[in-house]
Amino acid sequence: MRFSGRLPGDLTMSPWAKARSAAGSVPFDLTVSNPTACGFPYPPDLLRGLAEPAGLTYRPEPRGLPAARAAIAREYARFGATVDPGRIVLTASTSEAYALALKVLCDPGSAVLVPAPSYPLFDHLLALEGVRAVPYALDPESGWQPHPPALTEADAARAVVVVHPNNPTGSLVDRPGAERLASTRGRTLPALPLIVDEVFLDFPLDAAATPESYASRARSLTLTLGGLSKSRGLPQLKLAWIVVSGPAADVEAALERLEHVADTYLSVSTPVQLALPDLLERAVPVADAIRARCRENLAAATGIVRDHPAVELLAPAAGWSAVLRFPRVIGEEALVLGLLREGVAVHPGYFFDFPHEGYLVVSLLPPIEVFARGLRRALDGIAAHL
Repeated sequence: MRFSGRLPGDLTMSPWAKARSAAGSVPFDLTVSNPTACGFPYPPDLLRGLAEPAGLTYRPEPRGLPAARAAIAREYARFGATVDPGRIVLTASTSEAYALALKVLCDPGSAVLVPAPSYPLFDHLLALEGVRAVPYALDPESGWQPHPPALTEADAARAVVVVHPNNPTGSLVDRPGAERLASTRGRTLPALPLIVDEVFLDFPLDAAATPESYASRARSLTLTLGGLSKSRGLPQLKLAWIVVSGPAADVEAALERLEHVADTYLSVSTPVQLALPDLLERAVPVADAIRARCRENLAAATGIVRDHPAVELLAPAAGWSAVLRFPRVIGEEALVLGLLREGVAVHPGYFFDFPHEGYLVVSLLPPIEVFARGLRRALDGIAAHL
């Protein structure tokens, strides 16, 4: 039987994934990314808006219901961005938002610039659209700011993915860095469109900082992605969005095409769109609790790592993860498999395409007592090999 080449030829799990699956429940799981499994207080009537009787009537709007898009536009004022609700397209997830963006911007065989290290889903999302990933490096010595690839590698690029803040490094991409990426092909060609993933923007880890959004960037076409999954800790409700900005003619052309694709699928449910204004307001305490815990765990990690001078905490600016750099006295896979046998689950750096061995990624979502004890065990596991 012949299957599509857009899927990996080998779907076998990695040794770590097999071991993690076989282990079942792990006492100190520092890989958890599902906030609904981390003990956060969700209001018991949070989902009341899903019972809105108007949800029994189906009147499809390809870009999404106007009231839902207006509620999303108001969200961006907190980040200093003015957003027109008419320039928003709703999707069922940010993965689907990527799929729509790639369909609109790329042809099969096109190239898209993607960051490394970053979340490992990109290779799969691009492959499913028949698009090729060209990585650009994030430099740990410059706060993970981007280094555009060589011009010969970027010649065929049709867009740039910017993850702001990055997952897992938690780094924010500064404006000069983003503009360098958009101008990768040189001054003689138009600036590349940016696909800016801002799903973790609501979670700055410095209480005094407010990250800037790219949702009103005007220099070239920009598709800014967000969603309920992260911004309110509601992955089960399946609603995300694309904000389109840039030169007016490019924006209108992109919106027409996004609407055409969205109209083909009509994937976003009416009840969640009707409930969105209420959900955004009533779930604010959930986002506040997630933010507070991530900050508490990051502060704890700073103190714990201080007692292990051979290990470096590459402190994130935002998001739900932290990166540890350790001496390469043991391979990442051997280390994480050994830790798993001791009841501690952490991600190896190679999952995220770090430049070389010697990185671990831990989630900041677990309760503090689980996080602190698990991190100490992980660092003790590294120290045993020094």
